[in-house]
Amino acid sequence: MNLEGKAIVLGVTGGIAAYKAATLCSGLVKAGAVVDVIMTEAACEFVAPLTFQALTHRPVVTEMFALLAETEIGHVSLAKRAALLLIAPATANTIAKLAAGLADTMLTTTALATPAPILLAPAMESRMWENPLTRANLDRLRQMREVVVVGPAEGRLASGARGVGRMAEPDEILDAARWVVGRGGPLAGRRVVVTSGGTREPLDPIRYLGNRSSGQMGNALAYAARDLGAQVVLIRTTGGPTPHGVEPVEVETAAEMAEAVLAALAGADVLLMAAAVADYRPASVAGQKMKKGAGDLALTLVRTEDILSRVADERRPEQVIVGFAAETENLVENARAKLERKRLDLIVANDAREAMGAATNQVTLISAQGEIERWPVLTKETLAERLLGRVAGRLGPRE
Repeated sequence: MNLEGKAIVLGVTGGIAAYKAATLCSGLVKAGAVVDVIMTEAACEFVAPLTFQALTHRPVVTEMFALLAETEIGHVSLAKRAALLLIAPATANTIAKLAAGLADTMLTTTALATPAPILLAPAMESRMWENPLTRANLDRLRQMREVVVVGPAEGRLASGARGVGRMAEPDEILDAARWVVGRGGPLAGRRVVVTSGGTREPLDPIRYLGNRSSGQMGNALAYAARDLGAQVVLIRTTGGPTPHGVEPVEVETAAEMAEAVLAALAGADVLLMAAAVADYRPASVAGQKMKKGAGDLALTLVRTEDILSRVADERRPEQVIVGFAAETENLVENARAKLERKRLDLIVANDAREAMGAATNQVTLISAQGEIERWPVLTKETLAERLLGRVAGRLGPRE
């Protein structure tokens, strides 16, 4: 994960959502970040500093003139080394102070001194969030410096009412942090297209022909490419949360997948074709639900469009095209034949019986130059990170 070893300053301000900041802090630490926590005086009324100290194994800064070392001024030191200043929850009061450039607390002073991007997770009552002054303050922050806002969400508020103002969930904030930190990565300025999931070919309004692809591999590739700074288009057949910084394109059939891929190909630097696309579809689709008859049912299937063959005809020489081969026999031979037939740069081959729906995968990577590498069993997230590293190395210099 791209937060490994990164210095993150977590600012916690005074609101009931401060308890969620502990879960967020734990997630940052688990992701490998080095987390320094700054708490406002009001925040200490909701959560004890000891909670964050136990999570980070680092001192928690609560005083304006706290010194991190004998010769260091706290806010200057934290501001200088931070890769990201993350404020969660961010109250209306703190947002107003940041917009005005005030430096009356350790947190606002650090915010004013840091060149790092700032990520805000607002939390407040609905009327405060909807107030034109709050919106104007956020607009001012976005215009004057690199500030990203995640949330707030709709839900039950501290007052007991329901409305917009609830702090985004820690997992969503953590994902936004990964996106912000990764924007200057090795794939910055590149456009990566990822396909994900298994296509569905309808038989009637209810039934379809499909496969067991869960979309986990494609989703992991989208996250990994985003974390390295790429602009990512995720063409997917399965729903779920959309990663920050990723443009989703929802499709269902092989024909829709082909249309979306070819539309995105022109502006892409990389295509990662991880989706399990149907080779055949029903010759006709019933307009109403097919009723069970007395005898057997025979279906006529016709070939779907071969997306990678079209890609091979339309690609630019500098583009990197990666295919996936899910096999049940003759793994290397079948994958190499597909690589040559589709004119791919790389192909990732695996045993479909072991990979589909599993959290891990064991793959063999084959290049157009004839190199064959058998990778160990890896989580799909780790596999995606390793594969994207290889892809980045194959790209030429940016124009």
